Amino acid sequence: MIGSDGLTPAVKKEADAALKAHGLIKIRVFSDDRPAREAMLQSLAEDLDAAPIQHIGKLLVLWRPIPEKERAADEDRMPGPRDVKVIKYSKRGGQRPEIKTLRVLGNQRLTPGGNIKRAKAKKSLSVKKRHQAD
Repeated sequence: MIGSDGLTPAVKKEADAALKAHGLIKIRVFSDDRPAREAMLQSLAEDLDAAPIQHIGKLLVLWRPIPEKERAADEDRMPGPRDVKVIKYSKRGGQRPEIKTLRVLGNQRLTPGGNIKRAKAKKSLSVKKRHQAD
């Protein structure tokens, strides 16, 4: 909302933060002067690098594409926990299969029998095999 003080730096800062978060915002202006509202719309659009969409009455609508968030990829991270559904069929044909939800951690694996086992660490090569690989 733009009050009686007009277009202040605080208003521009809040509008910029709202555009970063939402992309499309509506701003209400408490001024009866239509040319002043149009000037405010153009000024906001230029300063915030946004497109003026609409000006209806005392309501201004601005749009700017939401920037892509940068995510730092950690190469050393292991996969996180995941939930897996395991279906165990009965040996007798007439019974329902048993469905269990298991949480498998990053250092674990699921066997074909539906059991959870810890992942095996890589074995180091012997001196002889290391020498043969070179």
